[in-house]
Amino acid sequence: MNGDDLLTGRYDNAGPHDVDLNRVWLGVAAQVWCRRPGPVERAARRLLRSPGLARALVTTPSLLLGWVIATAVVLIAGAGFTLGTGQPWVALLAPAVAAVGIAYAYGPGIDPSWELSQSMAVSDRMVLLVRALAVFGLNAALGLAASAASGAAAAVTFGWLVPMTAVCALALAAATVTRSANVGVAAGLAGWVITILADQTAEGRYTAAVTDPSLVLPYLAFAACCVAVVLFATRTPRGTQ
Repeated sequence: MNGDDLLTGRYDNAGPHDVDLNRVWLGVAAQVWCRRPGPVERAARRLLRSPGLARALVTTPSLLLGWVIATAVVLIAGAGFTLGTGQPWVALLAPAVAAVGIAYAYGPGIDPSWELSQSMAVSDRMVLLVRALAVFGLNAALGLAASAASGAAAAVTFGWLVPMTAVCALALAAATVTRSANVGVAAGLAGWVITILADQTAEGRYTAAVTDPSLVLPYLAFAACCVAVVLFATRTPRGTQ
């Protein structure tokens, strides 16, 4: 038996028969979950009224400090390009960055605490919902700040929030259906690039994807369909997936 077996819970037929591997697994889980909560986690506990849900939230890969810093750097660079070229690069980059973060809010294969979170009383769907909303909200706030710093027009500043919603919903749907965050990232990025190129062909300008008001309803309808797919994919009771 190796460390991967412990992390994935594959220990039924491994190791000596005189060793209680269930107790070993409980000991590993206790070590992971005994970490003292920080100020962010304590605030999440008070807000969510669930210690388990708060721990699941603060262990979201795309909410870790390194990831947030990387996201901010990309958006700051976009703001710099916007100031230098006059083109709304933040509006084009923000949906893609948010889609990647949303895809990595889904656990299997990328979240060290995923297996342990399966033992919580909170449903998988609730964990995913809270994580997705937190990642979306953080990326929206960073994007708005970068847009404001770049001096972009108000229409462009807020116009990318709707396509961002659609792209994020696509990435999350792909991740939950395939149980792979990487597939979610690929789907979200590909969908956004195709949208930009299609609008450039139809309108003659690549910014139409974030400035054309006629696309708002299609974006929202598509996002609603993707959310329905996510709810369907996570409908199975915990422990039977």
